[in-house]
Amino acid sequence: MDRETVRRIREAVRQGILRPAFKAADVNLALGIGWAGTFLPKHRVSNPGGYTAHFVRIDRGMYRLK
Repeated sequence: MDRETVRRIREAVRQGILRPAFKAADVNLALGIGWAGTFLPKHRVSNPGGYTAHFVRIDRGMYRLK
């Protein structure tokens, strides 16, 4: 599921549905999900859980693809 979500986020950025820098609310709206607020920090660079990093936190609540 994680791999599919990241693929969908990449595609949304590529298509211009999401801006290159996005918030969880933007991802939720674009993908029709409700859990990006936990997904993005869980998969950011230097996450404390050691999960695969797909995103870079660029500001409080703002991310971009790695």
